[in-house]
Formats: sequence, C-alpha cells, structure tokens
Amino acid sequence: MTKETTSFVYVTYVLSTPEKVFEAITRPDVARRYWGHENVSDWNPGSKWEHIRANDERTVELVGRVIEVSPPTRLVITWANASQASDPAAYSRVTFEIEEYENMVRLTVTHDELEAGSGMANGIKKGWPAVLSSLKSFLETGRGIDLFAKPKSA
Repeated sequence: MTKETTSFVYVTYVLSTPEKVFEAITRPDVARRYWGHENVSDWNPGSKWEHIRANDERTVELVGRVIEVSPPTRLVITWANASQASDPAAYSRVTFEIEEYENMVRLTVTHDELEAGSGMANGIKKGWPAVLSSLKSFLETGRGIDLFAKPKSA
C-alpha cells in the first residue's frame, strides 16, 4: 500500500540577485542569520546535507541528500527529521527554483513527496512562510525576522 502524499509550494519575490539568494540557502554563515540554523554540505549531487541549529548545542535537526544543484538557479534536496534518518519512507523533497526578474528574484520553494497529514507536512506549512519571509527581510534590509515570535494576545 502506498502512502498518500501532498506538496507545499511557496513563491516570493526578493529584491536581490540569484547569487545572493542561492548563497542565503547554502552558506551556513548566511543561513544562520535569518533561519537560526545552518545548512551544511559540500553541495555536490549525492552528498549529504545537515540542518544544524545555530546555538551552543549545534543539534542536527534535519538531514538529507543533494539531488541536483545548478548554482545560482536550482537546488533539489531530500529532507527528513534527523531522528528518522534511517527510514527511507520518512524523506520528502525540497526544490528551490531561483529566477531573475529584472531587478529582483522570484524564489519558488516546492516541498513535495510529503506524507499527507504527517507532522512534517503540517509543520512545514507554518515553517516555510516564516523562513522565507525572514530570508526576504534579511536580503532586503540586513535583518531577519524572529522565527519564534508568537501571536499577540487579543
């Protein structure tokens, strides 16, 4: 029996260059400034990547493999919780497409092959909009947003 899958697509426009957007995703020293995590890999097809919390504990939270890389326009990776790294069925796929639009960039993030209704599928629906808003803010203003902010009480 095959599992039911779902996908999530987020598109944003960033006043930046394809090179800077690609670096913001792949360079640990840049990602930590807007994501609070570092994406660590040599970014070669077949290589592993790790999503490491940028704090003293340096916890590896997500893992995967690089499927495809075409700097600065495309990156495809697999994605799973580090605690489920040994389970092939736990992996989903993330595709970053970076397209130049005059003086800006259209960034499309497609997260697919997600198990429908899973904790990961539900979590990324909140996670990607916050992370990509922070990436946009960081590249346009030099400051990311607080990814851990909570809604204000009424």
